Amino acid sequence: MCGISGVIGVAATERATGILNVINGAIAHRGPDDCGSWVTPGIALGQRRLSIIDLSCAGHQPMHSADGNLVLVFNGEIYNYRELRQELYDYPYQTQTDTEVILAAWQKWGTACVHRFNGMFAFAIHDKARNEVYLFRDRLGIKPLYYYQSGEVVLFCSEVRGLLASGLLPRKLNKAALADYLRYQTVHAPETMVLGVLMLLPGHYMHIKDGGATIAGYWAPETNYSRRSEGKSYTEIKQEVYTLLQRAVERRLVADVPFGAFLSGGIDSSAIVGLMSRVASQRVKTFSVTFEEEAFSEARYAAAVAKKFNTDHTEIRLTPDNFLELIPAALQAMDHPSGDGPNTYVVSKVTKEAGITMALSGLGGDELFAGYDVFNRMAALQQYRWVARLPLAVRRAAGFTIRKLKPSVASTKISELLNLSSWDLSGAYPITRQFYTDEFLQQLTGRTSLEENRVQQLVRESNNRQVQHGVNMPLLSQVSVAEITSYMQNTLLRDTDQMSMAHALEVRVPFLDYELVEYVLGVPDSYKYPTSPKKLLTDALGDLLPMDIINRPKMGFILPWQNWLRQELYTFAEQRLNSLGKRGILVPQEVQQLWQRFLAGDPAVTWARVWYLVVLENWLEAHGIEA
Repeated sequence: MCGISGVIGVAATERATGILNVINGAIAHRGPDDCGSWVTPGIALGQRRLSIIDLSCAGHQPMHSADGNLVLVFNGEIYNYRELRQELYDYPYQTQTDTEVILAAWQKWGTACVHRFNGMFAFAIHDKARNEVYLFRDRLGIKPLYYYQSGEVVLFCSEVRGLLASGLLPRKLNKAALADYLRYQTVHAPETMVLGVLMLLPGHYMHIKDGGATIAGYWAPETNYSRRSEGKSYTEIKQEVYTLLQRAVERRLVADVPFGAFLSGGIDSSAIVGLMSRVASQRVKTFSVTFEEEAFSEARYAAAVAKKFNTDHTEIRLTPDNFLELIPAALQAMDHPSGDGPNTYVVSKVTKEAGITMALSGLGGDELFAGYDVFNRMAALQQYRWVARLPLAVRRAAGFTIRKLKPSVASTKISELLNLSSWDLSGAYPITRQFYTDEFLQQLTGRTSLEENRVQQLVRESNNRQVQHGVNMPLLSQVSVAEITSYMQNTLLRDTDQMSMAHALEVRVPFLDYELVEYVLGVPDSYKYPTSPKKLLTDALGDLLPMDIINRPKMGFILPWQNWLRQELYTFAEQRLNSLGKRGILVPQEVQQLWQRFLAGDPAVTWARVWYLVVLENWLEAHGIEA
């Protein structure tokens, strides 16, 4: 796990070296164990290393192939590197790293080697003989890779802050991405909040040669989901799910540093810990952040799981005030604005301070096994899609009445759904994740129209790929893909990376093993319909988890944000909202009215719908981004 960077197209080596050093310095927190660079006319590659596998200096990067032709910088882990190493036995290895296996695989298979990698990764590889550079990002977007292109110059880095530090790009707000952020508290790849800075899409690569750059995809869930479950019984499917998940966990236990697992006491993290306890060669270390206040704490669930699996459990007790004190540092660590990052920052901080360098997480379980309410809602909408065929005037009147009788976020979304001409996934799903209606956002921005809804675009692109390849995924699998390509990749995974790497902590996510993902996406809806919490997953696990864990209420990370914004964070929030209103990108009166509605307890303006605006302004100020 590391941070990588590069400067392509700057001929003067002294200048390229200077730029690279500045970029590398900006991401030093990602790799405190080592720093490396390699520069030749037109190409400069850099890396910050967090040592996880082969802790010796032999793992130094940039790493060169045995024949000296290839130069590689790599961020992530290739979990099946040992199997690949046995297959590539004739390569003259000098290290025990997975990094060197990438070089060996590239020499034998070229770009096709990526199809053989099981892992999370972002890497750049330079072929001297061909004078070309390739940038690759893993299938599911676990590891980030940002780039900026101006003419023949291409900069890339694991974080936006590194590119900003280069001094080669204007610190300008990407106004076209603002609507995306206002809708979904994030900006969906490939766009970012900085004008000109883009994010390489998951499952894609960039080829740089002769002053030009082209981008292509090599994997997408719709074209790679497995048909292995077709015609099989539920018993057989459960067994295969269990085997794939156990193998995913086992692969992610390969490390030469102390490791553990996040344990909330929910189904996903408990499943990971349970499987770890079955395959690990040592007692599993688990970590839970708990609170004295019963309303916020999941301590008893986590303690029960830890006891069942005899883990070496560390319960880190925080008061909400302790958490509150960490918020400024969490905001400072934020590489790209998000309304949902401080939680991950705190968990990562206390885990790292407990002596852990790598931790497993249950992230991805909800998206893959229909754990969110949105799966129920989308299934229900299909059953009642006849409602969308009623006269528009009738539906609008019904929506207006619902909003008036019971104003809330839920009633607003029901009203939006009733205004749709149909309840297909591309129309209905984006509304379920949207913070505010487009009608309100037009008032907030003072604009008569907004950019196309990016989540709607992602769902349509997914539908188009299915049509082009003559496939038709099950409905719940389509919702899974929508969740994975929108909320999970662009909020959860981005937050996990930037907040864990702020503490040089590697987080591994077994639920996102691509073989498991491909298999579960092909399972029929009838076997995973959410009649009970994550039915297919819990059935596949058998008696691994106690029933009180399976049937417990879903909590998430609950904290008294409503109170904080009205009290301890009041001045901080108000100052930033005032500043945001003066930038010329939002209507000041609308921002203030929104703030006052929240303070007055308007149920349609929850804390999250104010906080993400505070975060946006704080990030713009911290990084000197101008409108």
